[in-house]
Amino acid sequence: MTKRAVLLDVHDSVAVAVEEVHPGETCEITGAGSSTITVGEMIPRGHKIAIACMEKGEPVIKYGHAIGVAKMDIRQGAWVHSHNLASSLQGTHAYLEPESVYSWDGIAPASMPTTFKGYRRLDGSVGIRNEIWIIPTVGCANKAVEGMKLRARAELGLDAVCFTHPHGCSQLGDDLAGTQKILAGLVKHPNAAGVLVVSLGCENNRIESFKEALGSWDDNRVKFLCMQDVGDEEVEAVKLLKALADYAKGFDRGDIPLSELVLGMKCGGSDGFSGITANPLVGRVADLIVQMGGSVVLSEVPEMFGAETVLMNRACSKEVFGRIASLVNDFKQYFIRHGQEVYENPSPGNRDGGITTLEEKSLGCILKSGTSPVMDVISYGSQVREKGLTLLWGPGNDLVSATALSAAGAHMILFTTGRGTPYGAPSITIKISSHTDLSVRKPGWIDFDAGRILAGKSFDELDADLFGFIVKVASGEETRSEITGNRDIAIFKDGVTL
Repeated sequence: MTKRAVLLDVHDSVAVAVEEVHPGETCEITGAGSSTITVGEMIPRGHKIAIACMEKGEPVIKYGHAIGVAKMDIRQGAWVHSHNLASSLQGTHAYLEPESVYSWDGIAPASMPTTFKGYRRLDGSVGIRNEIWIIPTVGCANKAVEGMKLRARAELGLDAVCFTHPHGCSQLGDDLAGTQKILAGLVKHPNAAGVLVVSLGCENNRIESFKEALGSWDDNRVKFLCMQDVGDEEVEAVKLLKALADYAKGFDRGDIPLSELVLGMKCGGSDGFSGITANPLVGRVADLIVQMGGSVVLSEVPEMFGAETVLMNRACSKEVFGRIASLVNDFKQYFIRHGQEVYENPSPGNRDGGITTLEEKSLGCILKSGTSPVMDVISYGSQVREKGLTLLWGPGNDLVSATALSAAGAHMILFTTGRGTPYGAPSITIKISSHTDLSVRKPGWIDFDAGRILAGKSFDELDADLFGFIVKVASGEETRSEITGNRDIAIFKDGVTL
């Protein structure tokens, strides 16, 4: 019985099995090349098959780049994974600038929508939702704000969204500043028509301190409540939430150019198909948005390790090149400072799905950014300030990085996954599966099936499908995580807790 594997680049020495292959079976290699090989051992679906013999110490090539070195001689038709493939990454680097600035001609978008139905705010910003958010300044207030939400639902019919977290007290220095910057970014987020900020009153992140981090705000849109200053905090909260809900009624959806859309790019629970289907599909849509004048944000810095030079070579200037190098090396120093291995192998779920080394994961991960130039690099808790592609400081952790993307101003996050996750960020989250089995098995999690590419659908077809779906969601269609109410935040922590 003939099985199928996909070759991603003509220079690759491995292909990815589309289905499980057993010893002695013939495997047809498709994609960037065409050949047939006989497999010598069982190859799990999504895992790598050697299409040529490799000697010990020889680079193993995938995506046209080295994903590590052979730990032993590898014969053609062999399974290539942790037992015979090792990362070749080590240490920090002094990166060499490219000889010329990256040139990008853009793409020629087909007949795509150019507007969506969004909310124009009074300050000129744009939202794709008209929600009311409740944000505590401190973890001590978490249960209280949940009670406020329930009281407002019962008395006002208002379904506010709470974003609880464990921070804001007993924090010092950069940790406290990071918490304030993330929460301030969420308060400013234009998807929220109104925000109630709730403080306990005695924490480090008190309202007075938080207001300094927040800067300017509209008193009609942002209300503050210190629970220690009132008798019944739920009664006071309902009054403030009613005022915010009344204010929100003043906004209606109208035509907004797609040039004002900000998309965050995220992957979690990746597998061997992520870099073949979902990630490159999202990258193509990223290019479309950039071509239309919109903005794209990529984070997960550790998942750039081993592929960072690809991004550096796309820097729009020497200054941006240097900031990308600093972004990467600074994050490596964070690992080193804590005595951790910089190039830790991918998670157990990633390895089970067929990803062996960090280089392999990173090369597949950055495909989400498309091919446009890197226009800016911003720090944790900062907001997008440039059109085009921005890199954001943040870890690979799903909740922390998605929260950072939300605080940066992403209206929507395109979240690719091969293993599946129910998680949704404060920003509207579209979950994109790398293979069809996942979308069939978890319809309550997955919004869009990119696995159809494995069944013969063209990227051009799915570009149009996904782009159209993004416009629908931006215009009000609910995603799975919105329907289930699965939306949470997590904040990065590095320092001492008192």
